[in-house]
Amino acid sequence: MNMKNSQGESIFERNIHRGIEKGCIAISEDNNKITYHCSREYTAGFKNPEEKVRASYFAELVLDYEYPNDRISFEVTIPRRTPEDRADIVIYEDDELKKPYLIVECKRDGITDAEFKQAIEQAFGNANSLRAKFAVVIAGTTRTSFNVADFKPSEREKNAIADIPKKYGKAPKYRFLKADLARDIRVVSKEELIRALQKSHDTVWQGGRLAPTTAFDEVSKLLFCKLKDEKDTLKNDAYEFQIGTHETPEDVYKRIAAIYQKAKQEDAAVFKEDIRLEPKIVYSVVEHLQEIAFTKTDLDTKGIAFETFMTDFFKGKMGQFFTPREIIRFCVKMLNPIKSDLVLDPAVGSGGFLLNAMDHVREFVEQNYDEEEAREHWHNFARHNLYGIEINDQIARVCKMNMIIHDDGHANVISVDSLQDFNEINNMHKGFEKGYFDIVLTNPPFGATVKSTEKDYLDKYGLGKGKKTQKTEILFIERVIDFVKLGTGRIAIVLPDGILTNSSLQNVRDFIMERCKILAVVSLPQFAFSHYGAGVKSSLVFLRRKGENEKLGNYPIFMAIAEHIGYDATGRTDPINDLDNIHEEYLKFKENPDSYEGC
Repeated sequence: MNMKNSQGESIFERNIHRGIEKGCIAISEDNNKITYHCSREYTAGFKNPEEKVRASYFAELVLDYEYPNDRISFEVTIPRRTPEDRADIVIYEDDELKKPYLIVECKRDGITDAEFKQAIEQAFGNANSLRAKFAVVIAGTTRTSFNVADFKPSEREKNAIADIPKKYGKAPKYRFLKADLARDIRVVSKEELIRALQKSHDTVWQGGRLAPTTAFDEVSKLLFCKLKDEKDTLKNDAYEFQIGTHETPEDVYKRIAAIYQKAKQEDAAVFKEDIRLEPKIVYSVVEHLQEIAFTKTDLDTKGIAFETFMTDFFKGKMGQFFTPREIIRFCVKMLNPIKSDLVLDPAVGSGGFLLNAMDHVREFVEQNYDEEEAREHWHNFARHNLYGIEINDQIARVCKMNMIIHDDGHANVISVDSLQDFNEINNMHKGFEKGYFDIVLTNPPFGATVKSTEKDYLDKYGLGKGKKTQKTEILFIERVIDFVKLGTGRIAIVLPDGILTNSSLQNVRDFIMERCKILAVVSLPQFAFSHYGAGVKSSLVFLRRKGENEKLGNYPIFMAIAEHIGYDATGRTDPINDLDNIHEEYLKFKENPDSYEGC
C-alpha cells in the first residue's frame, strides 16, 4: 500500500499502516482488496472510502483499545431488523461470540450532519437489537460514542461518552489529554483538514440559514477557541475543546464560550461579538474539530487547507480580496524581504502577501540558523514586522484568523480606510506612519471612485488636488509611496495597464517617476484575475522610493511579459509558469543593468 510522508499522511493511512505492520490487516498487491484477521478472515473491496474508515478504526480497536481481534466480527446480521441490516463491526465479550459488547457504524469522511444523525439511529437500532452495551459512529475525524445499555432507548444526549472503554473497562471522562502519547490530539493531512473545516462550515451554515460569510465568521470564532485551547492547556490535562462523557450540548457550549470570552479579553481586536450559535451547532463543530492538532500541523498544510476553505466560498462573492498565490509568491521573491524588514499591505484582504513574506523569511532562517533560533527569528518577524490595513471589517477578521492559523502576526492588522488622513490611521495604531516601511506589497482595489463630496481627504493628495473625483488605484500609488522609507523603501503593486499606457494618465506616470526609481514592470495575461472576479488587464510594477535630493537621469528598466502564470483562465493548474524564469532574468539584470541583453 502506497504511503505518503508522515506530515502528508492521513489518520486513516497511519492507522492502516500500523495494522499491516502488526499483522491484523493485509492489503492485496493491487490495493483493491483488504483482509481483516479477526474472528473469521474477512475480505472486502478496498476502493470504497467507507472501507478505509473501517480499516483505520479496526486497527485502533486492536492496537490502541486492546480488544482481541478474535472477538471482533464484520458484517454481522442484525436480528429483528427489517429490511435486513448488518453491523459494520461488532466486538464481543466472550470467545464464543455470544455476548455483543460494542457495535461500530462506519461512514465515509465528509458526510453531512443529517447523514451522521441517520448513522447514529442505525447504530442504536443495531445495538439495541443485539443488546450491545456501547455503540460508536465514525465518519473520518468525526466520531461519537454512546453508552446504550444504561439509558432508555430514545436517549441521544446524556448517554454520549467521550470515548469507548479501553479493553472492556470504563469510559473515560475525556478522550484527549495533552502530551499523553496514547490520548493526545493528532496531526492530520491537508485533505482531512479541508474536510473538517468544510464540515464545520456546513454545520454552522445550516443549509442557508446563515449567510456564507456570517457562517465563516462563526466557524472562525470556534477555530480561534480551538487554537487557544491547544496552546493554553497544560501537559497531561484534558483539553477544554472536546466533548466529555455524559456532557450535553449546553455543557459543551458553556465551556467553549468561556474560552472565547477569555480570549476576547486578551485579544479584543480579533472578534468583538459573542458566539452567535445554538449549543447543538457548537457541539457538532466540536465533534468535527476536537481530534485535530492544529498547532502541530505544519504551516504549509494549514495554510493551503485554510486558503482552500476560504476561497471555496469567498471567491466570486469577495474575489477582490484574494490575489492568486502564484502572483503573490513572485512579488515576494522579487523584493526578497529579510527578517529586519518592516512589511505592509495597505489592501491586505485575506493576508496573502504578508503570509508569503513570512514564509519567505521563515524558509531563509530555517536554512541558516539552528531550529530554536530560526523559530524565534521568524516568529518575531511575524509578530513585529508584518502590517496590514483592510477597509472591510469582516475580511480584516479573515486575515487575522489566517495569520493566527499560521502561528501569529495578526496584531498589526487593522480595519480602516487606507486612503484617509495619516493622523486618523495613526490614531488606531501607532505603527502606521509615513516613511516607516521597508517594503509594501499590495493589490489595491481597482475601479472604485473617490468623490470630493464624500471624502474630505481627496484634496490632500497630489494626485487628487483640485479634482472632484479620482480612482482608488491612483490614490493608492501615492499612498504606498508615502508609506515607504525615503531612498530605500521598495514597492510591489498590481496596477491596471491603463495607468501605464493611457495618454490621459501621463501625469500619474510622471508622479511615479518624480518620486521613485522604476525597478521592473511585468505584464500579466488578461485572465490573471478573471478567476477571482476581476478581468482588468494588469501589470506588476516594482519601485524604489527616491532619496530626498536623489537625481537618477536615464536608467534601464527591467520589463517582461508573462503569458503563462501557473494557472489558466478557469483557475486550473498550468504546468508552465513564466514568472519563475522572469525572476531569474531579473536577478541577472540586477547584477549588471547596463549590459543586460535579455532573453
